Amino acid sequence: MIQLSKQTAISLLVAGTFFMENLDGTVITTAVPSMAESFGVESVALGIGVSAYLLALGFFIPLSGWLAERLGARRIFSLAILIFTLSSWCCGMTDHLWSFVGLRVLQGFGGAMMVPVGRLVVLRQTPKDQLITTIATLTWPALVAPVIGPVIGGFITSHWTWRWIFYLNLPLGLMAFAAALWLIPSDRKASDVPFDWRGFWLTGLALIGLMGSAEWLGHAHDLRLTPMLPGLLGAGLLWVGIRHLRHSAHPLVSLAALKYPTFRVTVFGGSCYRLAVGAVPFLLPLLFQVGFGMSAVRSGTLLMAVFAGNLLIKPATTPLLRRYGFRTVMLANGFTNCLGLLLCAFFTVNTPYWMLVSVLFLGGITRSIQFTAYNTIAFADVPPDEMSGANTLFSTFLQLFMGLGAAFGAISVRLLSVVLPATAGHEGLEMRGAFVVLAITSLIGLYDTFKLPQQVGEHVTKAAKA
Repeated sequence: MIQLSKQTAISLLVAGTFFMENLDGTVITTAVPSMAESFGVESVALGIGVSAYLLALGFFIPLSGWLAERLGARRIFSLAILIFTLSSWCCGMTDHLWSFVGLRVLQGFGGAMMVPVGRLVVLRQTPKDQLITTIATLTWPALVAPVIGPVIGGFITSHWTWRWIFYLNLPLGLMAFAAALWLIPSDRKASDVPFDWRGFWLTGLALIGLMGSAEWLGHAHDLRLTPMLPGLLGAGLLWVGIRHLRHSAHPLVSLAALKYPTFRVTVFGGSCYRLAVGAVPFLLPLLFQVGFGMSAVRSGTLLMAVFAGNLLIKPATTPLLRRYGFRTVMLANGFTNCLGLLLCAFFTVNTPYWMLVSVLFLGGITRSIQFTAYNTIAFADVPPDEMSGANTLFSTFLQLFMGLGAAFGAISVRLLSVVLPATAGHEGLEMRGAFVVLAITSLIGLYDTFKLPQQVGEHVTKAAKA
């Protein structure tokens, strides 16, 4: 076992790369007009740059586990950092839309390898009694980046140029690359497991279909059948892919971890939760700016309350889980999260500023606790020899449902705009109604947690208490 100080350093390194990857998914949203002007295209054309990155992540994540087993996690993780960093720098250098899109796909490939393999590196070296603290460190990038990404992108674009959004990854990425080579021990294995080409194409194309359809629906002006067709095709391919993975002798993504209830609760109930909270960074600015007529600056300031809640509760998350256990904390916190989402539905243009901040701060707290709990308990019962497959499956579901979040929010708003036409004195009614949908979705996700035994995950916390 490596020294605790080195283990902590590796966890922080991996968390830093997670932050880079998550940030690059949202940071360019506020820079789109400036980028479109540089490329000589309409702003709407830049949407493909955001989508290409997210779709590449979904397509290549299932490949990460096989590569890590075949070539070694240290080698793949280091190479992924380098690919991500250099493609990011090239994104800042380009002057053409389609070269930018191609580079974003390459950057997405690097991110698809970097995040799952980085998590695998940490999980392999973390004893069960230190799992909560370690996962808490790895969780904050996914919470923070979607909230502050647009704010950072807007600040950089306003004070320098949009190209610095990508240039800043160069020194950070090169330092991370050097640190990975220095900190992570070599672990190359002589694995001769054949590559599952059928599983690769079935899962990859299924994820592209589902995420692509969600992106299309999220940006469409009305709900039509055409944007749903890729999603229906993706769902069909996913069904065929799951059947293949269950019966293949050497599946690209192992489904073996689904036999553990603690892993299943993260995949099924956790996916409902991620779908709901993934929509919040999309819905809140929409409500504040379109529904209430706030400026982008004031809306961004309010969103920082979520960021503050995420950070301030982080030191208390581990003690809470150790004292009260996973099931109790996840249920109590999950219901509190549902309440926070429902309170957002009662926001109006006249709601006092302090009340808005308080509710959003509460939302940041509950998101942080629940993400840490789900991400920890997922691997609580998984043995070391099944960790790679479990990690790849976990990463695939995580990316899919977090990616679907914004589209889920947009679709909810569109449907409610038909059912609840806006009336005088009810600004943003359909957007506020969407928060009710999110609360119900999050509540459904708690059903799996309710079925868990009271002492679930006790072996993860018992040694830590002692």
